[in-house]
Amino acid sequence: MARTYQEVLSRASSFLEEQGKEGYAIQYLFLARKNWSKTDWLLNMRQPISKEEEQQIERDVALLMQNHPPQYLIGTEEFYGRRFKVNQHTLIPRPETEELVELCLTNCSNEALRVVDVGTGTGAIAITLKLERPKWQVSAVDISPEALLVAKENKEALKAAVDFYLGDTLAPIEGPIDVLISNPPYISESEWEYMDESVRLFEPKLALFAENNGLAIYEKLAQEAQGKLSPQGKIFLEIGFQQGEAVKEIFQQAFPTKIVEIHQDLSGKDRMVVVY
Repeated sequence: MARTYQEVLSRASSFLEEQGKEGYAIQYLFLARKNWSKTDWLLNMRQPISKEEEQQIERDVALLMQNHPPQYLIGTEEFYGRRFKVNQHTLIPRPETEELVELCLTNCSNEALRVVDVGTGTGAIAITLKLERPKWQVSAVDISPEALLVAKENKEALKAAVDFYLGDTLAPIEGPIDVLISNPPYISESEWEYMDESVRLFEPKLALFAENNGLAIYEKLAQEAQGKLSPQGKIFLEIGFQQGEAVKEIFQQAFPTKIVEIHQDLSGKDRMVVVY
């Protein structure tokens, strides 16, 4: 008698867990490959599985055992309710970055603001902001030509009028900027050994690491923003959970008349710094 989807995926998930891997990853991959919602899964999970599907699951388990991120295997990740293309030239968008976007949307007006996203990667931040606030004029910068190719594909697919620039931090951008937002590289070399194996093996190091204990890009942004931020301009930054005070200090020195605040993510860790 043919085995069901549930039986095969349950076994695959248990096997991964026993090997110290993320068991849910195989179901995530399976649903994505089938283009099934959770409801589709509930309706079909007791149906018999085909030989081809079993073989695909076996191949995926083998890749997950080698720490391949599932998002790279299917080539997309969801961010703020939309699907973005990802590949090894871009970071995989994270839920914490959705919180950064939410903070920006909540604290800025709907007026025609000039918004710049630095280190755009997939373009997830810039494209989301433009689609949520059509009046905003959104530009985005990345130092990686390969990442920008992905961002432009996402812009076309999601029909977002965002301008992309190749360059280092704010170099290609003329002021004044009303909103500066960035999820820059912020991991220090000393944190390398604590990183998840899949991140260390597959995600782009250019988008992860920064000199000076992970603070180099914040220092550069603070310096460049002094000459380009409009008088009422605001800055929204994602940070490493141990960097709150250090990043706050960098921006307080650069903008002594502005308020600089550290915000926590949903799990209570310092995750964002806001300057306004």
